[in-house]
Amino acid sequence: MTFIDKLGASERHNQSLLCVGLDPDPAKFPLHWRGDASKIFDFCAAIAEATADLAIAFKPQIAYFAAHRAEDQLERLMAHLRQVAPRVPVILDAKRGDIGNTAEQYAIEAFERYGADAVTLSPFMGWDSVQPYLKYHGKGAFLLCRTSNPGGDDLQNQRLADLPGQPALFEHIASLAQGPWNQNGQLGLVVGATRPCEIERVRALAPTLPLLIPGVGAQGGDAAATVRAGWRGNAQSTQAPIVVNSSRAIIYADSGTGFAAAARAEALKTRALLHACRVLAD
Repeated sequence: MTFIDKLGASERHNQSLLCVGLDPDPAKFPLHWRGDASKIFDFCAAIAEATADLAIAFKPQIAYFAAHRAEDQLERLMAHLRQVAPRVPVILDAKRGDIGNTAEQYAIEAFERYGADAVTLSPFMGWDSVQPYLKYHGKGAFLLCRTSNPGGDDLQNQRLADLPGQPALFEHIASLAQGPWNQNGQLGLVVGATRPCEIERVRALAPTLPLLIPGVGAQGGDAAATVRAGWRGNAQSTQAPIVVNSSRAIIYADSGTGFAAAARAEALKTRALLHACRVLAD
């Protein structure tokens, strides 16, 4: 199955738009593991096992592993996810952005070393920084488009005077991803939940691409507005999938030994909320 096929199958099987973000910070671990970076795999594995039937995707953030020299734990986790949740695609949140041979090495890292189904990329260096990832047929790549951080305005919302209509940079990225860059149907876009009106604008420019939408949960994004702006479909099918990520609100729902059960309860609540919003948007 291609990443896009796997994403659609996961949405249907788990009845979910919820992506569970795995951002393991030992300083926030349950009290009995607090500060112990050797427990990164155990922590993430427990969260994944508790939410495997609730997620459309998992999204491990590579920096939380690399900062603690835990890349070997990330490798173990990726293999574990394929065992406990074989239907659920895994998006490696790496935000890589380089050209030529370096990009080829990053692609090897994402798809061969870690076995990710998709990866997040920065498109700032242009088409040749994206192309090496698309040589892996069936894999996916989400391009940063309109992010939820305040500094996103510094570049993403600036107008491109040399193009017809003077689109903002994020609008141009959306048009490229929907059009000439999406040669094998592998691209998606990252759009923050804190700006629903801009999710809607991206969706208008990229009507068929999957959208990875962080910012619901701890960042305060409005779930109803997010689904209304980005999801397109009907009761029978989804024409334009959205992958709504929540990390901290789920994985740090409790600091005791019952942290995995608490994570499941929070994921159930978030999945139900997103589903209700989808019904209203239908």
